Amino acid sequence: QVQLVESGGGLVQAGGSLRLSCAASGRTGSTYSMGWFRQAPGKERVFVAAINWSGDSIYYSASVKGRFTIYRDNAKNTVYLQMNSLKPEDTAIYYCAAGLAVRRHYADGDYNYWGQGTQVTVSS
Repeated sequence: QVQLVESGGGLVQAGGSLRLSCAASGRTGSTYSMGWFRQAPGKERVFVAAINWSGDSIYYSASVKGRFTIYRDNAKNTVYLQMNSLKPEDTAIYYCAAGLAVRRHYADGDYNYWGQGTQVTVSS
Protein backbone atom coordinates (compact mmCIF):
# COMPACT_ATOMS: atom_id res chain seq x y z
CA GLN A 1 0.00 0.00 0.00
CA VAL A 2 1.03 3.55 -0.69
CA GLN A 3 -0.42 6.56 1.10
CA LEU A 4 -0.46 9.91 -0.63
CA VAL A 5 -0.96 13.25 1.11
CA GLU A 6 -1.37 16.46 -0.87
CA SER A 7 -0.67 19.93 0.48
CA GLY A 8 -0.16 23.46 -0.75
CA GLY A 9 -3.64 24.32 -1.93
CA GLY A 10 -5.35 27.56 -1.06
CA LEU A 11 -6.90 30.78 -2.31
CA VAL A 12 -4.97 32.87 -4.81
CA GLN A 13 -5.77 35.73 -7.16
CA ALA A 14 -5.77 35.25 -10.90
CA GLY A 15 -2.23 35.48 -12.24
CA GLY A 16 -0.77 34.17 -9.02
CA SER A 17 1.12 30.99 -8.26
CA LEU A 18 0.85 27.98 -5.98
CA ARG A 19 2.98 24.90 -5.50
CA LEU A 20 1.27 21.65 -4.62
CA SER A 21 3.14 18.82 -2.96
CA CYS A 22 2.28 15.15 -2.73
CA ALA A 23 4.16 13.09 -0.18
CA ALA A 24 4.15 9.32 -0.51
CA SER A 25 4.61 6.85 2.31
CA GLY A 26 4.33 3.12 2.72
CA ARG A 27 5.62 0.86 -0.04
CA THR A 28 7.46 3.56 -1.91
CA GLY A 29 10.33 1.36 -3.06
CA SER A 30 8.69 0.60 -6.39
CA THR A 31 9.00 2.71 -9.48
CA TYR A 32 5.69 4.56 -9.48
CA SER A 33 4.57 6.98 -12.09
CA MET A 34 2.82 9.96 -10.55
CA GLY A 35 -0.03 12.07 -11.81
CA TRP A 36 -2.08 15.11 -10.90
CA PHE A 37 -5.77 15.26 -11.67
CA ARG A 38 -8.38 17.85 -10.78
CA GLN A 39 -12.11 17.99 -10.31
CA ALA A 40 -14.08 21.19 -10.56
CA PRO A 41 -17.53 21.49 -8.96
CA GLY A 42 -20.12 19.58 -10.93
CA LYS A 43 -17.55 18.22 -13.37
CA GLU A 44 -15.65 14.98 -13.86
CA ARG A 45 -12.11 14.48 -12.66
CA VAL A 46 -9.63 15.26 -15.43
CA PHE A 47 -5.95 14.78 -16.09
CA VAL A 48 -3.56 17.65 -15.39
CA ALA A 49 0.01 16.34 -15.49
CA ALA A 50 2.05 13.14 -15.11
CA ILE A 51 5.66 12.13 -14.66
CA ASN A 52 7.34 8.75 -14.80
CA TRP A 53 9.71 7.37 -12.18
CA SER A 54 12.90 8.71 -13.73
CA GLY A 55 11.38 12.04 -14.65
CA ASP A 56 12.30 11.79 -18.32
CA SER A 57 8.71 11.40 -19.49
CA ILE A 58 6.39 14.27 -18.62
CA TYR A 59 2.91 15.00 -19.88
CA TYR A 60 0.52 17.92 -19.51
CA SER A 61 -3.03 18.60 -20.48
CA ALA A 62 -3.43 21.27 -23.12
CA SER A 63 -5.15 23.57 -20.64
CA VAL A 64 -2.14 23.80 -18.31
CA LYS A 65 0.82 23.31 -20.64
CA GLY A 66 3.20 26.23 -20.39
CA ARG A 67 1.80 27.33 -17.01
CA PHE A 68 2.20 24.26 -14.80
CA THR A 69 5.33 22.22 -14.12
CA ILE A 70 5.42 18.74 -12.60
CA TYR A 71 8.60 17.41 -11.03
CA ARG A 72 9.60 14.90 -8.41
CA ASP A 73 12.20 14.28 -5.74
CA ASN A 74 12.47 10.52 -5.33
CA ALA A 75 14.78 10.85 -2.34
CA LYS A 76 11.93 12.63 -0.54
CA ASN A 77 9.18 10.48 -2.08
CA THR A 78 7.47 13.68 -3.14
CA VAL A 79 6.02 14.99 -6.38
CA TYR A 80 5.28 18.65 -6.97
CA LEU A 81 3.03 20.70 -9.21
CA GLN A 82 4.18 24.26 -9.69
CA MET A 83 1.23 26.29 -10.94
CA ASN A 84 1.86 29.73 -12.43
CA SER A 85 -0.39 32.25 -14.16
CA LEU A 86 -3.40 30.75 -12.46
CA LYS A 87 -6.84 31.36 -13.90
CA PRO A 88 -10.28 31.14 -12.29
CA GLU A 89 -10.94 28.06 -14.41
CA ASP A 90 -8.11 26.30 -12.57
CA THR A 91 -10.31 26.25 -9.47
CA ALA A 92 -10.78 22.62 -8.45
CA ILE A 93 -9.82 19.94 -6.00
CA TYR A 94 -6.42 18.65 -7.04
CA TYR A 95 -5.63 14.98 -6.54
CA CYS A 96 -2.30 13.21 -6.59
CA ALA A 97 -2.13 9.64 -7.91
CA ALA A 98 0.47 6.88 -8.12
CA GLY A 99 0.57 3.95 -10.49
CA LEU A 100 2.91 1.01 -11.06
CA ALA A 101 1.99 0.17 -14.65
CA VAL A 102 0.63 3.38 -16.10
CA ARG A 103 0.17 2.96 -19.83
CA ARG A 104 -2.24 5.83 -20.33
CA HIS A 105 -0.94 8.73 -18.28
CA TYR A 106 -4.21 10.63 -18.78
CA ALA A 107 -6.47 7.81 -17.54
CA ASP A 108 -7.33 7.81 -13.86
CA GLY A 109 -8.10 4.09 -14.07
CA ASP A 110 -4.41 3.36 -14.66
CA TYR A 111 -3.42 4.70 -11.25
CA ASN A 112 -3.50 2.49 -8.16
CA TYR A 113 -3.38 4.98 -5.30
CA TRP A 114 -4.94 8.38 -4.67
CA GLY A 115 -4.60 11.17 -2.16
CA GLN A 116 -7.49 12.90 -0.46
CA GLY A 117 -7.17 16.05 -2.55
CA THR A 118 -6.36 19.68 -1.88
CA GLN A 119 -8.56 22.63 -2.78
CA VAL A 120 -7.27 25.30 -5.13
CA THR A 121 -9.40 28.40 -5.56
CA VAL A 122 -8.45 31.16 -8.00
CA SER A 123 -10.34 34.42 -7.64
CA SER A 124 -10.84 36.83 -10.53
